Amino acid sequence: MTVFHASPSSADDHEPVPEPGTAPRLSTARALARLFPFARPALPRLIGGALVGLGAAVASLLIPLVLQWAVDGPITSGNRTQILWATLAVLALGVVEALMVFLRRRFVMTPAAGIEYRVRQAFYERLQQLPVAFHDRWQSGQLLSRMMQDIGTIRRWLAFGLILLLINVLTIVIGSVLLFRWHWALGAVFVACSIPLWILGYRFEQRYGVLSRRSQDQSGDLATAVEESVHGIRVLKAFGRGSHALSQFTRRAETLRKTEMRKASEMGLLWFSHELVPILALGACFITGVWLAVHGLLTVGELFAFFAMAAALQWPMSSLGYLYSLLIDTRTATDRVFDVFDAPVTITDPATPRTITEPRGELAFRGVRFHYPDAAGAPDLLTGVDLVLRPGETMAVVGTTGSGKTTLTTLPTRLFDVTGGAVELDGVDVRELRLEELRRRIGVAFEEPILFSASVRENVLLGRADLDPMSPEADAVLAEALDVAQAGFATELPDGVDTEVGEEGLSLSGGQRQRLALARVVAAAPDVLVLDDPLSALDVDTEALVEAALRRVLANTTALIVAHRPSTVAMADRVAVLWDGRIEAVGTHAELLRENEHYRYLIATIDQTEDRA
Repeated sequence: MTVFHASPSSADDHEPVPEPGTAPRLSTARALARLFPFARPALPRLIGGALVGLGAAVASLLIPLVLQWAVDGPITSGNRTQILWATLAVLALGVVEALMVFLRRRFVMTPAAGIEYRVRQAFYERLQQLPVAFHDRWQSGQLLSRMMQDIGTIRRWLAFGLILLLINVLTIVIGSVLLFRWHWALGAVFVACSIPLWILGYRFEQRYGVLSRRSQDQSGDLATAVEESVHGIRVLKAFGRGSHALSQFTRRAETLRKTEMRKASEMGLLWFSHELVPILALGACFITGVWLAVHGLLTVGELFAFFAMAAALQWPMSSLGYLYSLLIDTRTATDRVFDVFDAPVTITDPATPRTITEPRGELAFRGVRFHYPDAAGAPDLLTGVDLVLRPGETMAVVGTTGSGKTTLTTLPTRLFDVTGGAVELDGVDVRELRLEELRRRIGVAFEEPILFSASVRENVLLGRADLDPMSPEADAVLAEALDVAQAGFATELPDGVDTEVGEEGLSLSGGQRQRLALARVVAAAPDVLVLDDPLSALDVDTEALVEAALRRVLANTTALIVAHRPSTVAMADRVAVLWDGRIEAVGTHAELLRENEHYRYLIATIDQTEDRA
């Protein structure tokens, strides 16, 4: 299926995240455990990296033991041979530590990048699966910040933070146990001095977690502001509102800056405590150790080794502040990513799909009722539409502005599901068909054309996954579609049909974009065409040529066309009048002019609009 749809953007500062209290908040461990399916293929290398990193930590912790032996043994006795062996042992342990640190990074970098790749792929796939109603509610900047910033944060945590946190915690535990080896009083003083770190860490999580979520949400708001300004740059320049857009951006950027400053303040306090407490612990242990040594309860070698061990533990302890903040940022990033993964996919393939074995192109609306998902409780926009399009028939739909004509065109391909009644294709409820089959058989082009940053060829052949874009068959389909849409201008572009049209096709005029949009749906060759005023941006002469070519296509294709011009109505075999959410009358143009007052009013309104144009 070829679909043109412009999702509305919003300048609202608030992100459409799930309402607080709708689901219990998971613990940090359980929240991060949700990444396990993505990390499972990389677990052997991640575990290997953790083990190698732990080996590096153990090597560093063995150095104080060698120093104790050296001070109490060969240095005291003056045995130069043993001093040399002690020196070589310390050197060897240092080399082993450096080598294992190098291997740890080699182990984890590639698998962490693979996890990032899998999360991004799954995230993008989820965005494709989620219904249009989801995209209508969510700011694109919020989705973009999750795709890029948050998933990048997860990758940094898996490649760096997780491994280091595990290694450093284990290093602190092993080192603390070894401290008791020399004297229980020294170990007790060191452990007692570390208790404030855990208390401060708990309080830090409560405050920093809120700030982290707020900061990442505000980053999404800022991304939305940039995207909207870039997409609407022509409007901003035309109305001289660049300074207004800048002031809005500055306000959001200032809000984000203040949040980041509060985060930095919290992190600074934690870093300060994680730097200060180990130093205080070292000072307390020094006083205790000297007292024990003076009273003969500790040898000089043991005292020397103790301080070497305490120094080795200082970096793991001081790094906990940064690693803890990264842990909370990652937990927040994971929550934000799973906000999207947890969003319900309401439009899915049926459990036991049916298929159309003999396609005829009959499209029927049976008592269709509809209201938009975010308008629950409001009156239905469509209140019981009954309409049957016979195979090969062209049906025009006319109605007042806001009567639901465009809404009607979104239902056959299940961009939205009906809230009552049914839409049938060849006698089969469209909800009983696989989406791939349904959208292959029904092609849709909306009034507002959207092109992708790709060549004309790729844009027009988007709905023909069955063709090699560079094959002779594809060339024939492309040429015919461009001819029907009177889009021959494409061959005159700098690189012909292989010319890149730029983001959203804004390098082309509105009429050119609309003709390429029409060519795209024609190239898809569906059984049923659903067109929402596809010629509104064309001049009268071009419109006449396109209509003449379209009549050839429509001769063997069922078509539902939303009409805003008398010329479009004239293309139809029959016309349906949509009034007050229902199909009030169906007939030929002449019959309705003769028999239906509302139709005469609508046609008169259209004629007056044409005259003013």
